[in-house]
Parts: sequence; structure tokens; C-alpha cells
Amino acid sequence: MSLESVRADLAVRAPDLAVEVTSESTATVPLAAVVHGVEPGQIAKTLCIRIRDEEVLLVTRGDARLDNQKSKAAFGGRPRMLGAEDVLRLTSHPVGGVCPFGLPAALPIYLDTSLKIYDVVIPAGGDTHASVRLTVPRLAELCGNTWVDACQLPE
Repeated sequence: MSLESVRADLAVRAPDLAVEVTSESTATVPLAAVVHGVEPGQIAKTLCIRIRDEEVLLVTRGDARLDNQKSKAAFGGRPRMLGAEDVLRLTSHPVGGVCPFGLPAALPIYLDTSLKIYDVVIPAGGDTHASVRLTVPRLAELCGNTWVDACQLPE
């Protein structure tokens, strides 16, 4: 149902966007980059984290890593990655298909500033074989336009 929840959400909020379903898996950043013919940074990965008692989503570029110091400064506390069961409960999406669309309940969504170097990014679409291609400004619009600097770029 997760793929369907993403389709239903986008049909209401962004009917011009399509969920692309592929025969090849897009469950990891390297796989998705190959399938879509883009560099790994353009795959927008969605991290589910807990800061103290709050669960939030952080959308960042695919080749970035959560930086403890930066994220502690950005969120006011040390972030902890959620396990697969909590991710599914929170988003309704399986690991490998997590995205900021089609969520069962409203969640705080943050966008890492590392995404801003790209014109177009590709987050997952609620399934390990689904993705959504959109511009960074459109992603920001759909996710609440809250930006943080919480990740470390590859060297």
C-alpha cells in the first residue's frame, strides 16, 4: 500500500508528478543512480531519525552522511537513526523506498542544504522499485521548505 499512498498523495498535492516504477531495484543509492542514469548525489535519500523524543525525516543527497556535530547543532540534540520497524511504522514505506510523500501522519520534514547544488533530484516513491523525479524547489515546496545543514559531503 505504500506505493499507492505516495501515488494518492501526489495526485492531490502534485498531480503533474509521476511515480516511476522500474523493473530494477532502486533500494540503494548506487542502484538508483544506475537505474536513473544520474550521479549518486542526485538520489535524495530520506532518513528517519529521532532527536530526544521527536521523530523526524531528513531528506539529503544520496552520497552525504549524517554528521553528528552538524546535526546536533541543526536539531538541538543528537540524532539517532531509527530501525526498520520504526521506519515502517512512521512512514508506511519499507527501507529502500522511504520518501517524504504519502505519510500516514504529518511529520517534521527537513531538507539538507547539500541538495541545493542540484536542479533535479530523485527520491524514492514508497517502494524499492519506485522513484519520483522533481526539481529541488518543488521538493522543498512539497516538504515544507525547512532547510538544515546536518550532513557531511563525500571527500
